[in-house]
Amino acid sequence: MSCSLLEFCRLQELKTVRDYLSHGQTEPAEKNQTAENELAWDTSDWETAWESDKSKEQEAPSVVEAKEPSGPWLQDCVVSLSPCSDLLVVAQEQKAVFLSAKWQTDDSGKEEMTLAVSWSGILSTEEGECVSSTICIPLASQKRSSTGRPDWTCVVVGFTSGYVRFYTESGVLLLAQLLHEDPVIRLKCRTYEIPRHPGVTEQHEELSILYPAALVTIDGFSLFQSLRACRNQVARAAAAGSEMIQPPPLAYKKWALQDMDNIVDHCSVGVMTLNVFDQMKNASVLGGFNASVKGSPPAMSQYVTVGGGPYTGFYYAVEGSTQPLLSHVALAVASKLTSALFSAASGWLGWNKNKNEVESAQKHRPKVEPATPLGIRFGLPDSRRHGESICLSPCNTLAGVTDDFGRVTLLDLNRGIAVRMWKGYRDAQLGWLHVPEEQVGRESSPSASRPRRHALFLVIYAPRRGILEIWAMQYGPRVGAFTVGKHCRLLYAGYRLLGVNSVTSQGWKIHTHQVCLLDPITEALRTVNVPFHLALSDKKSEGAKDMHLLKKLTTMLKSGDMEPDILESEVKALLLDIKNSSIQKQALESLLSNKNVPVLCLTNIIRALLNALQQQDFCSTDAKLEDTVLLQLCSSQLELLQLYTDIHHVSTAAAFEGDSEALDTLEGIEGELSRLNPTLQRYIKFNSRPSVSFVQDAPDAPLPVQAFLLQIECAEDGQLKLIQRSEAEWTQLGSFVFWGCLCGKSPPHKICDKLQQAGINPPQLLSLLLGVCLQREKEMIQNPTECFKNLYALLVLLSNMEGAIEETWDSQSVSPWWQQARNILVQSHNSAAALLAALVAHRAAKASINSRADSKLQSEWEAVSLELEHWVVCVRQLEDVLVLQTLLLMTPIAGSVGGPAVPCSVKTLLEGGSGGITDNVSKWVFRHNLAPEQLKEIFQKMEDKEEGAGDEVSNILENTDETAELLVAVCKRFPHSLSPNLLFAHCCWEYVVQWNKDPEEGAHLCQAMEHLKLVSSPHIQLGICTMMWSTFIVKRFSAAAFLIEKVGKAPKDRLCRRDVGMGDKALTSFLGCCVQLLQILMEADAAVAEVPPPKLSVEEVWCGAEGPASIAELAMEQKGVHYPLVQHHCLLATLLHAALTFTLKVKPLSLFDSKGKNAFFRDLTTIQLMPSGDMDPGLVLLRQEFLLRVLTAWVQHIDDTSVPRTLPPTSGPRADWWPSLCMDLGGPLQVNPDILRRHLVCQLYSQGLDQRAEEVMLEVEDKDVLGSQLLMITGQRLSYSLLHVQNQTQPAMELLARLPPTLCTWLKAMDPSELQCPLVPLPQTSKLVGHLIEMLPENHAQYSLALHLLEAVDALTMEE
Repeated sequence: MSCSLLEFCRLQELKTVRDYLSHGQTEPAEKNQTAENELAWDTSDWETAWESDKSKEQEAPSVVEAKEPSGPWLQDCVVSLSPCSDLLVVAQEQKAVFLSAKWQTDDSGKEEMTLAVSWSGILSTEEGECVSSTICIPLASQKRSSTGRPDWTCVVVGFTSGYVRFYTESGVLLLAQLLHEDPVIRLKCRTYEIPRHPGVTEQHEELSILYPAALVTIDGFSLFQSLRACRNQVARAAAAGSEMIQPPPLAYKKWALQDMDNIVDHCSVGVMTLNVFDQMKNASVLGGFNASVKGSPPAMSQYVTVGGGPYTGFYYAVEGSTQPLLSHVALAVASKLTSALFSAASGWLGWNKNKNEVESAQKHRPKVEPATPLGIRFGLPDSRRHGESICLSPCNTLAGVTDDFGRVTLLDLNRGIAVRMWKGYRDAQLGWLHVPEEQVGRESSPSASRPRRHALFLVIYAPRRGILEIWAMQYGPRVGAFTVGKHCRLLYAGYRLLGVNSVTSQGWKIHTHQVCLLDPITEALRTVNVPFHLALSDKKSEGAKDMHLLKKLTTMLKSGDMEPDILESEVKALLLDIKNSSIQKQALESLLSNKNVPVLCLTNIIRALLNALQQQDFCSTDAKLEDTVLLQLCSSQLELLQLYTDIHHVSTAAAFEGDSEALDTLEGIEGELSRLNPTLQRYIKFNSRPSVSFVQDAPDAPLPVQAFLLQIECAEDGQLKLIQRSEAEWTQLGSFVFWGCLCGKSPPHKICDKLQQAGINPPQLLSLLLGVCLQREKEMIQNPTECFKNLYALLVLLSNMEGAIEETWDSQSVSPWWQQARNILVQSHNSAAALLAALVAHRAAKASINSRADSKLQSEWEAVSLELEHWVVCVRQLEDVLVLQTLLLMTPIAGSVGGPAVPCSVKTLLEGGSGGITDNVSKWVFRHNLAPEQLKEIFQKMEDKEEGAGDEVSNILENTDETAELLVAVCKRFPHSLSPNLLFAHCCWEYVVQWNKDPEEGAHLCQAMEHLKLVSSPHIQLGICTMMWSTFIVKRFSAAAFLIEKVGKAPKDRLCRRDVGMGDKALTSFLGCCVQLLQILMEADAAVAEVPPPKLSVEEVWCGAEGPASIAELAMEQKGVHYPLVQHHCLLATLLHAALTFTLKVKPLSLFDSKGKNAFFRDLTTIQLMPSGDMDPGLVLLRQEFLLRVLTAWVQHIDDTSVPRTLPPTSGPRADWWPSLCMDLGGPLQVNPDILRRHLVCQLYSQGLDQRAEEVMLEVEDKDVLGSQLLMITGQRLSYSLLHVQNQTQPAMELLARLPPTLCTWLKAMDPSELQCPLVPLPQTSKLVGHLIEMLPENHAQYSLALHLLEAVDALTMEE
């Protein structure tokens, strides 16, 4: 609204600073602390002066104490404040005090910023020099995490000796620069600013130093780098005790300003480029008629000086006309370093020198470069007027000049003219304010996308009048004036952070104060705050003022720490002060959305605004339209607030006693509850999950009025409309409106009357009522009788409202009102609450239909309608879903797989198609990892009980756990959808789907095979196998076959994962499942013709299911398979499985001819050209060799002593079915099975498994060949016993001597190492020889040898 002076900082020990600078005795308190601060800098160069000055003060203490400094002491000091307001420098003559920002807590506990003394001392190093000017330059941080705060602040001090010295915040001297031998008059700095317009030239950073007849400008980038390097080197030298490196020289330009008698102040405007017209004009004025004009205007640096003769001078230095000079840097470090560093560096630092050395150093001062002459372009001549100061505006286009006549002149720097003058401001101090336009987040004006506008204000402090004024530029009025002290200082920096550019400033929020007022009396720093709208004209100012009021209102609402009465009065005043209706509407919306405003305050504020709008005269059509919209908004919001208040009042009133009519009408519901009670208790038990919620989000939490207003809006026809934003908010609104009635705390008829008077649509109220019943399921079940009674009353009251049930509704048709209730219930996942609400709604609908029945019917007759039939179906469906949901909510055992149970509803089951119910149960079976045998047992017991006495569901399985009992209950509710064939088929499909997600879990695929085997219908079995093969199996199966063919053996784990997508162990299990799948497929294909296809059906109440077909239906639609092709693939799968099980080297595809290879991995329903006729003998030989190796490997595994002896395994390399499998493969592979049997017998005898060998030997057909093979094994055994045993007995040696020479020679030729188990008991060998005698005919060539062996074995046995 108006200007303001805001105090943001306090100064500590200002009196001590004054006494110290005015040669008093008191020394700032931080003096002793800073001596030991940080790097412990040496102060020996100024301690002499300090002690001498201190000794003088101590000589006459009484005089100093008695004399207090009088007059405006601060006006005699050199004062500078950092733009970040974190460092204040006060200097006088040779002394200076640095005050740094600190945060302190006041008595009320509120933190405030203070400036406390951090360093004090004498800055002068040469005799007679004094401080003439100082500025504080904050340096930007180079870290990426910086957000705009300065890294450190450099204090630049100019002296009367011509020296310019640079210090840190703690008084450490970094650089000492002598650029000119005249006194320094003024130091000024310019930093980087982002151009506000594309045409504005980007200005470079620089430090300008004014001398009486010269101007020096130092490049900002060079200065920034040098200061950082010096500070780092000083710190390293102090820490390491080493010498410092000479810093790089500073790049500067030096101009000799000519044609001006006296210069006291200056400003560096920056680089500018003239337009073509001004270039031609200047060329003509300076060069005359024949002057030449360059093609492009040159870039020039503009400097403006004030003083005398002329009063103001304008200088222009063309860029590139002179080269920058490199300064000779005199580095000085005042620190207490180690003695070694001190002594080494004392020569070039100038410390601890004797008097002669000091005098010689003063004689040899640094070399000063000559200045480049720069003539004045033009000026403002006024022989009697002398300028005192000049202050450049932030936009670099205007400047304020003060003079000795007490005038303040406003200069237009682009045109070089004075555009305005104020008088009566002697010794004035100037500053500028650059104020951006306020922006509101929800502003929708077309100008919102344009760049932000800025306003410029000139701040004038007149110390003799003690007044601070703010003037709008250029010709604006005075927008603010403040009475302040006469001894203040107006501090205006005119720059920000040094070292910032267009890249590093992205995303920074640099917080600086443009103008500060330092009051030494109150010891406070205050800043000037000016709203943007004060710079506008009257019409535009109203809009800007409204924006400012809106911003102030938003800030006030966000604070939330005001009393309700004060808040109401303040907000009401602000809202009524806003003139623009659209902004007033925004303010009202902000007020309505704020949670800190009570209901009563909202009501009073909106009523006051409504009264003001009704009394207002509309001056234009647009204003009338906007005011009409605002008027309607106020009226609707008042109506909503009144409804909120009424409902809250009714809900918080004393409890009432309900009527007994509802209980009479609900007669019989107790029986329903008792019947459903076991299922409800299980449902509550399984559905109770620990959860975390916020207090404000709880349903019992009081509904804020703002949330109430957000969910109800007023339509164009005047009716109220509910808006469902989120489920939690909808439940909270429903709890606010109806929960008191449901709990019996509020009378339902009063609530319904209030809602009907408000004009809310009854269908929306029905949705809200049922929504809160469904969401607050636990509370409804805990007290069902009370809740049902009140729910029944509410349903009856809502159905009797106008607009609920149409008068023309026929009882033989479906009512849209009750159909909406059913739609809400069947969509809910809260099955228990939905079922109980449906029971109550069924009775409410029945009562409504009876009341509307024809009066001709007698009262004892009951009206029959289609509506009641729909309710019967709905209740049955919800009861089925409750039982199913109870089963699905059961917590699986620890370590079970699968995700959480998916909540189901009647709608989701209907949309899931005919297989939706079965699919949910199959997922439950997978999550609980229920074994197929256990499922089969449950179904078998169910069938047995049904054939028997037909007991109740709860008594079907007396000795089973709760899981089986619940599953039986669900199967009873869904006898068709959960028939054994359908459930096993869905379970098989679910397991294979889960296996496909993680092929490493081979157990899932094995379980799928077990479920598939239990499907009794061959038609469904055939279809499931076909879909599994084509969808999940064949791709990985072909990849495995090609991989094994490529490597020629069992592949490594890495190769298996790369090509097949699973490890080597999982691949073995996968191939075994492939064999089972193809075998099941062949068996089902053979049985299809003998069994009729099953009839698939669903329960009567679930006939309306619409959705995808079930797995069983899809299986029934599959085509038949080509049996030879399936057998061909089964043969390959068996070979692959055997190769990986026994880790055999083989190329499986090479065991087939070209026709066989081409038939692989084709669609099983197509007819392919299969191998026929006799196979190539070489190929048959390869197949025979592979099968023989399989049998050999199996024999070795079954006699493996490292494996513990347990029951015979059903899978793996030790399974008993491998020999029979090899014999069965002999036929398709055209390998003689008798060869395989003989090989197996020999391997068993070689392994010492004589009993197993005798069993297989009975099936061998060619006994002669087998006898010859066993004769060799017998000879090897006897040779080992007689010749190769280390501890030979004497009887054995004698027996060997008595043997026939032929037999002895033959035994010596035997090699017992070919036997896997050569040491066999002699009785077994004797029995083996007996079998040989029986096998070999008497005319056999080796029959006599067998007789000799028999005699030798018998003799050896008798000897033992």
